[in-house]
Amino acid sequence: MSVLSARTQRILEAPVLPLLLTLAAPNIGEAAARITFLTADAIFVSWLGSDALAGVAVVFPLFLVLQTATASGVGSGVSSAIGRALGAGDHARAQSLAGVGVAIALMGALLTSALLLLFGPALYAAMGLKSRALEMAIAYGSVLFGGSAFVWLMNVMANVSRGAGNMVVPAFAIAIGEAFHLALSPALITGWGPFPRLGIEGAALAALSAYAVGTAVLVLHLVSRQALVRVRAVTVRLRRDEAVAILRVGGLSALSALVFQITTFFVAGLVAGLGSAAVAGYGAAVRLELLQYPITFAFGSALITMVATAAGARDFARAREAAWTGAAVAAAIGLLFTSIALVGDRWMGLFSSDTAVREIGVLYLHCQAAVFPFTGAALACYFATVGLGTVVGPFLLALLRIAIAVAGGWVALRIGDGPIGLFLASSVAFVTFALGLLWITRRSFDALTRR
Repeated sequence: MSVLSARTQRILEAPVLPLLLTLAAPNIGEAAARITFLTADAIFVSWLGSDALAGVAVVFPLFLVLQTATASGVGSGVSSAIGRALGAGDHARAQSLAGVGVAIALMGALLTSALLLLFGPALYAAMGLKSRALEMAIAYGSVLFGGSAFVWLMNVMANVSRGAGNMVVPAFAIAIGEAFHLALSPALITGWGPFPRLGIEGAALAALSAYAVGTAVLVLHLVSRQALVRVRAVTVRLRRDEAVAILRVGGLSALSALVFQITTFFVAGLVAGLGSAAVAGYGAAVRLELLQYPITFAFGSALITMVATAAGARDFARAREAAWTGAAVAAAIGLLFTSIALVGDRWMGLFSSDTAVREIGVLYLHCQAAVFPFTGAALACYFATVGLGTVVGPFLLALLRIAIAVAGGWVALRIGDGPIGLFLASSVAFVTFALGLLWITRRSFDALTRR
């Protein structure tokens, strides 16, 4: 056992709200980069027409599944395990966990690329895409998922750093990567200057560049002496105890993220039955919802570190205080998204001048407006439970959410309610998920306090 580092000691002793805001501050810059990516990417793709926008609307939720499963799924398992090890004063174990995390990332990348490249085209067709829109989806998805190794490595290594309490380096890596993405995307899509005109494939290559650059920055940091927890070549291999510690939380968290994000994918499939204009409108509107996730993750990644470190030190009262403080902050942020959703036509005007596309998007945003604060509080509670290593309940709630959204949406379409019934089913599903997570979080801390 080693002496606690100054950084770990600070996480255990500093006032909770100022510490949360300080740890989250670099991640806000990261979230801003993610938000720019999500918004600008849709705008750039819209230059290629409604077929491209519809194709990406079906593929992009799958990419977000990969992003979320690696960052707040397996990555959060890495961060949580390292935080608990450092809270307990076991630096050697934290170092070993980092190497095992990278090994898991490499294996996960191989499996992900193989599955999505093999089955992706059939899946896009099954979701209702046809003709040119399907061609666009296949081209975009083939490039994007062919480079999934960069997504895995960047997100896992970012969480190695976050688990050690360093939020600055991951935020810097992601911001630099997104700068490359924003510069390359319009150039590769349209063929500016010396770049070839690659169209939809250029959009995918530009998106991958963000992860490739971020990976390079994180590798340089984690092999250096400046990293509290370093990654060394000799530690990059599977070890049973460390892999179990990571995947016991990260594996189920990744499945939760898969179920959580794939709801968007299935809803897009139901919307596709209403035509290309409808799925294009939904795809543009849901970008606002997707923007909330990186902002909440800015606080969520800090919450995982704070709760996991406090739990490792057996200070459950502090862990509880951190969880509820984070939930309150995230709910307040959700109110900002509510205000944007209420003026949804302005948001949709960023992406399309087509009246049919805009009307569908505005309808979805109005149905979701009241849900955003619940979204924030629920996601913060989810990250707190990850920090505790309690993830079974959130996983079951994620399954319930997808069941309500998909089954309810299907019934709404069958009885002729049209898109409004489908969109309201999605809203009810998320509110149910949120209330359940608030209850699980309270019960988890009550059980720990009684021990």
